[in-house]
Amino acid sequence: MLVLGRSQVEALIDMDALIDAMAPAMADLSAGRASAPDRIAALVPEQEGFLAAMPGYVPSTGVLMTKLVSLFPRNAATPLPTHQALIVMFDPATGEPAALLDGTAITAARTGACSALSARLLAREDATVLAVLGTGVQARSHARAMCRVRPIREIRIAGRSPAKAAALAAELSSELDTDVRAMSPIEALDGAHIAAATTHALEPVIRRPWLSGGVHITSVGFNPAGREVDDATIADALVCVESRQAALAPFPAGSNDLLTPIRNGVITAQHIHAELGELLSGSRPGRTSPDQITLYKSVGVAVQDAVAAALVATAAREQSVGTDITLE
Repeated sequence: MLVLGRSQVEALIDMDALIDAMAPAMADLSAGRASAPDRIAALVPEQEGFLAAMPGYVPSTGVLMTKLVSLFPRNAATPLPTHQALIVMFDPATGEPAALLDGTAITAARTGACSALSARLLAREDATVLAVLGTGVQARSHARAMCRVRPIREIRIAGRSPAKAAALAAELSSELDTDVRAMSPIEALDGAHIAAATTHALEPVIRRPWLSGGVHITSVGFNPAGREVDDATIADALVCVESRQAALAPFPAGSNDLLTPIRNGVITAQHIHAELGELLSGSRPGRTSPDQITLYKSVGVAVQDAVAAALVATAAREQSVGTDITLE
């Protein structure tokens, strides 16, 4: 069995290849060719956290796997990531364990990659200004991924801590060929062409009066007691998801950003316009005008982890990276 640690996984991830690989995975999911049941979780209420299991099978890439992922929002105030994970891959022909991978790095990369895929499908071609709400792992992943699918020339970082926002802006400035600045959420969203929400917010950080026409929004944050996007934005936007079933599932699988306005009668479940796979197949249309607001709400699905793990494991074998162990 191949064993890969976090630093090895990070070194093996090819973001361009990962963004491309997300497309057939999303198409398989929407067409019913892939299996990705709703995640289940053991709750840790005293820490406001949980440990979830996410199994998945993608026949087109020959990947059978499961991810164990913990979400502890209080880690945001510590050096530890809020999401930490392990992925186990199995031989789909025999069920034999084949690989054990750090899943924390894969979760960060695949989430940003699928948001970038949504931008490729829905953002305006001339999108050059990116607003990133948040200063953690996903903020970094989204800033890097979005620059690969649109000609981003300006990145605006907004977070609860101005010091963390400034530090992230300096970090990204040193590696990306673009202007990166820290500012308030209202300033960051004013005139932005793409807005990436990557927070554990209790109250919405994306609000309709702060948005300009034509913006594409990606929302990947999760807080059991909160949400990232307000009702007015949800109501006005063309809303897309990975999977309707996953997005509308009860806690801990679904999205408060969609479930809350449904419960409040602001929208119905039919307001979800499309799954990404339906946009890819052409069975549902995407953006229809330059001024249309589009929104991709992600809850994370196992097929994303499956294709990311497959790419990493293949690269590890080709480069003779990692440790092989024999199971007794």
